[in-house]
Amino acid sequence: MNPVVALNLSLILLLPWYLVLGIVYWRTRRKPATPAQRLFDLSALVVAVIAAALGGYWGMANADPHAGAIWKQVLASLLGYGLFLAVLALAFVCRRRGPSAAS
Repeated sequence: MNPVVALNLSLILLLPWYLVLGIVYWRTRRKPATPAQRLFDLSALVVAVIAAALGGYWGMANADPHAGAIWKQVLASLLGYGLFLAVLALAFVCRRRGPSAAS
């Protein structure tokens, strides 16, 4: 397998699911969003994908080499998915507690 693909495989395989979760996150606003709110949401989605990629890279680099090649991908996928969800959950909480939540 191409080394670049192997390094990014966990991100590549989960990108469709990240897209679904990103759409759900984007559409959960009850009122029309202001430009600042849309910028916040877009920033949260970008940070979530970057966190997922970095978590995957860290997992690939730090997985036990004696456990087998598949476990590198498993660890990378789990870390990337967990970080993606953590960033979106934090953004969702911040969005709910923000100054516009009181109105």
